[in-house]
Amino acid sequence: MEKLKIGIVGAGNIACSSHLPAYAKCENAKVVAIADLNRERAEEAAKRFGIPEVYGSVEEMLEKADIQAVDICTWNNGHAPVAIAAARAGKHILCEKPLTVSDECAEAVKEAVEKAGVKFFLAVPGRFGVRNEYLHKQIEEGKFGEVYFAKTSYVRRRGTPSGWFTDRKTAGGGPVIDIGVHGIDAAWYLMGCPKPTRVSAFVSYHIGDYQTKGVDRWQGTPCPDNRFDTEDMGAGVIHFENGSMLMFEASWAINGQPHTDTQIFGSKAGADLNSVTIYGERDGYLSDDRVNVGDNDRFLAEITHFADCVLKDLPTRYPIEQAVTMQKMLDAIYTSAEERKEIVLA
Repeated sequence: MEKLKIGIVGAGNIACSSHLPAYAKCENAKVVAIADLNRERAEEAAKRFGIPEVYGSVEEMLEKADIQAVDICTWNNGHAPVAIAAARAGKHILCEKPLTVSDECAEAVKEAVEKAGVKFFLAVPGRFGVRNEYLHKQIEEGKFGEVYFAKTSYVRRRGTPSGWFTDRKTAGGGPVIDIGVHGIDAAWYLMGCPKPTRVSAFVSYHIGDYQTKGVDRWQGTPCPDNRFDTEDMGAGVIHFENGSMLMFEASWAINGQPHTDTQIFGSKAGADLNSVTIYGERDGYLSDDRVNVGDNDRFLAEITHFADCVLKDLPTRYPIEQAVTMQKMLDAIYTSAEERKEIVLA
């Protein structure tokens, strides 16, 4: 089988814990080069995963490596410049979520991708989980009727990462843009990706850099400024052009019970994504049907999909247009919180 030749940009946590192990099992893509500003870290990853070429910058890799596509695993404010450089070099792009740190940067990436005519795919692995795929198919077949409402939560009681994650200049935000985006995207995808029109939200900074004992913290790579100026939590609502609405909440630190769930509600049935329980009616009675769909390697599934799209010239399941729309929603959440008013999207 033909394999897509990939260059990884960034040798940090997400690359080494998720992407590179998935490539090791992937049948239609292989990593032939890796680049990181910390060349020593790139060399360590290359040795661990058997990557033949190592570079100290994306520019050097794009110039010298025999690759067809890049997989962007840098911290968030590195996504846009790397994606734009890759597009200008004629390379297809797989980019870790979020697309970038601002609406303006997202539009710049879109312009570069469209001008170069390369494929773009935003890596949000939840779309490739078998639970999401099962419910999405049921919704498309009309079994839920009109999906008009959804709500999603990704709540950690104490789970704030360290390093670049808490530096808003580098990360673009805190739990909303880091973990909240998973739930927001899962719900939005199941709703059919309607056009957002209004956003009302707030974020909280009440707990901050806590010193709570007995809790683990995700260790992020230090960044140049390494500030702690991101939110503890955020919540709000997103309204869509078709009249539907999505409620969300996300936290790294909150004095409440941790939980993760996404629920959708339609005119014929509703569902809980985590348990794949469908709430409907059967023979005139209320029914709760739990479907055992199992689980899968979502990172392997998304990488396989991206490689397949490039090799067979197919559209990706998370194209640049949707990635920009998601960025607009994330930006509007933070703007609404800062300005304390509802934000109307064009």
